[in-house]
Amino acid sequence: MDARAEADHSDRQGNGRAQQRRLPFPFDDGFPSTFPADTWRNAARAGTIGIFVIVLIAALNLARPILLPTASAFVVTMMLGPLSARADRHGVPALVTAIALWLLVIAVVYGLIVLLSAPAVAWIGKAPDIGRIIQEKLHVLDRPLDALRDIRNALLPSEEAGKGVGFDIMTIVSPAVGIVTPAIGQLVIFFGTLFFMLLGRSQLRQTAVVFFRARQARLRTLKIMNAVEHHLTGYLSVVAVINVCVGVAGGLVAWAVGLPDPVAWGVLGFVLNFIPYAGALLIELAMFLVGLVTFPTLTHALVAPVIYLAIATAEGHFITPSIVGRKFTLNPLTVFLSLVFWTWLWGPVGAFLAVPLLIMALVAMMYMFPKHAPELPD
Repeated sequence: MDARAEADHSDRQGNGRAQQRRLPFPFDDGFPSTFPADTWRNAARAGTIGIFVIVLIAALNLARPILLPTASAFVVTMMLGPLSARADRHGVPALVTAIALWLLVIAVVYGLIVLLSAPAVAWIGKAPDIGRIIQEKLHVLDRPLDALRDIRNALLPSEEAGKGVGFDIMTIVSPAVGIVTPAIGQLVIFFGTLFFMLLGRSQLRQTAVVFFRARQARLRTLKIMNAVEHHLTGYLSVVAVINVCVGVAGGLVAWAVGLPDPVAWGVLGFVLNFIPYAGALLIELAMFLVGLVTFPTLTHALVAPVIYLAIATAEGHFITPSIVGRKFTLNPLTVFLSLVFWTWLWGPVGAFLAVPLLIMALVAMMYMFPKHAPELPD
């Protein structure tokens, strides 16, 4: 027995010395003797994916002047895809279809610009007076602002202590002009890319399918493109009809309350309501600022934003979910994060593209990673 116990003891000591030789630093009892190789491989893969995502985001940001109008043209082309396919089935030449749809998009954009440009130019011309009037109307906020300023000066004293808080409308107009100026060149890229995408829609689809060799991959690619066109067209069509109703309601509210240019308010409500969450907030803020300039009292200026808030709440929480939710289920958190990301990356146009790009990504993932993959025919 003593010889056997002594042999076991020597074996344990030998194993302990071998373990210490394998490890770069000592471990207490109970820890694994070696780090799993799979963990290092998974960490390397995660790091590679993370680096790729960071580089991709940087590339999207740097190539924004080209990618933004190109992505917009691609989304519009996918949305008009069913109309182009129906025209092909009826024997309409691709050139005629492309020109007709291209002119339709130009007419819509031109109409929106015409309806919104005249009121915008008029209000920009009144910018100095508007800033002064708004500052006078918001004198009720002087005491809370003074209290906040005192707290700030006590915590972070600076040389600007004691200066009043002013409202300069040019601080809003200048960034807007900075956005509109490069947008002219991007509009040219958008319409040029849109025309050639509409003209070569069939060739683009064939190229995307033929790019893959395996029949299964080709079939999946074709299904993804058809599903993206179907879901994108269906969603945006339903939302466009709802937004028309919201725009009409916004114009009626502006007319009933007494805000100037009710037609422009209706068009603005229709356009901005394509932006989830933020669009209605922008309309309410604009109604409040214009109401401050137009009406004599602060209470009167709050009437139109409050009514529009009730309309937007009913539309966003009851009407749209009941109509759209039957066919298109989008997670509100996913929509919000998509809106934040694309707005941060591509600005106001990115906010309009957030939901269409999200739909395209979700449809592609649904076919690329199906929960129950069916057996494809040989």
